Amino acid sequence: MSDGNADELPAFVLPTIPASAGALVRGRKGRLLILKPTYKGGWTIPGGIVEIGESPWDACRRETREECGLDVTTGRLVCVDFLRPRPGRPGGMRFLFDCGVLDDAVLGTVVIQPVEIAESRILPIDTALPLLSGPVRRRVRAAWKTKRVRYLEDGRPVPGIRR
Repeated sequence: MSDGNADELPAFVLPTIPASAGALVRGRKGRLLILKPTYKGGWTIPGGIVEIGESPWDACRRETREECGLDVTTGRLVCVDFLRPRPGRPGGMRFLFDCGVLDDAVLGTVVIQPVEIAESRILPIDTALPLLSGPVRRRVRAAWKTKRVRYLEDGRPVPGIRR
């Protein structure tokens, strides 16, 4: 109980919600860059944990550079997901950024970080999706289905769709 002292603040704890950010790095003809982590099963996309003081976009850029050597300079938020905490899993916010279509020459410069990444592939979306873990697959599929990430076979945006 307070004695009315204005200097007293209510005692409360701010929630801690872990966050991660991933990158949709696309090649021409509907292909997606996927990575095989060394520390867990299955495949994923470039990305990782948002560090203290870092924005989700900054984390997406940093993790993509660290994991596969690509410097993504543009990205549009295409999906946000909340995973409820479960025993042994912290849950948290997941941000997904569309980093655009990169030329084959740029995608050919991928250099994986061998401590975290065992392999990279650039696959057609229909081949890549089944390899991705469930939560990542759901986010990528949802983002890919939006008209905002539809592209013609040569990588040009579909006419009439604003980017």
